[in-house]
Amino acid sequence: MTQGAQILTYNLFGESTDLPDVVHCETIETRSRLHDWEFAPHRHARLHQALFVETGGGQASLDGMTLDLRPMCLLNVPTGLVHGFRFAPGTVGLVVTLAAEILDESLHPAEGLRPVLARPALIDADPATVATLRAIAAEHPGRGFARAQILRALAGELLGRIARSLTDESPEDAAGGGDLLDRFSALLDAHYADHWKVADYANALAVSTTHLSRVARAATGRPATGLIEERLIREARRNLVYTNLPVSTVAYALGFSDPAYFSRVFSRATGLSPRAFRARLQDGN
Repeated sequence: MTQGAQILTYNLFGESTDLPDVVHCETIETRSRLHDWEFAPHRHARLHQALFVETGGGQASLDGMTLDLRPMCLLNVPTGLVHGFRFAPGTVGLVVTLAAEILDESLHPAEGLRPVLARPALIDADPATVATLRAIAAEHPGRGFARAQILRALAGELLGRIARSLTDESPEDAAGGGDLLDRFSALLDAHYADHWKVADYANALAVSTTHLSRVARAATGRPATGLIEERLIREARRNLVYTNLPVSTVAYALGFSDPAYFSRVFSRATGLSPRAFRARLQDGN
């Protein structure tokens, strides 16, 4: 973990690698016992979490807002959100963590789930969602054939059920409340390799750059420029992890005319060169 501006940034999965698995699942107790059931405010730069409390409870802090955790509740913690926890000792539940790349694969921009899931919220855990969480918990520790495919499918189901519950509680989210962010996300998927600037996206969306950045920051905690770079870096990470393409080929595919410049951009965003990032993951798996 690293510390900056008094807010910790944690990297889960053993604190050593970014994408060693399709999904990570552990009990609340697993880490809480090591930290006296309390976690200072922190963020996960590229991870989305769903926290399910089965019994027990406590309090969660989301960007300074305090929420009471109760039995059979589920907390949606979007990527990059500052959050902290204080659990009652003995609290039972699950924490499911998804890398941003999995969200890219699971969420289709036209369906409008991403802006809904970008909203932090505490909701009741309905039986279908609980069943999905338990299915992930049962599959995660195994190493059977098709494990990754099953976990991907379950992760997609979990995201869909959380999004449905969020819109059931706040119908305006499904009725256009996140329309601008949704359209921005769709444009990001289409043009990240074209290296569009904020002004290009704003012009395509017929809004000002100021308004676009304000909406982006309100929904995700990051400005539009940050989301643009993050989308490009996620695609780079995915290519480095899931393909054997040379770094130079990855750079050209992402619209960089100079692989050395791509390496500098990637290193600035992740703290590792593309080759070092790939080597670290291969060593860790």
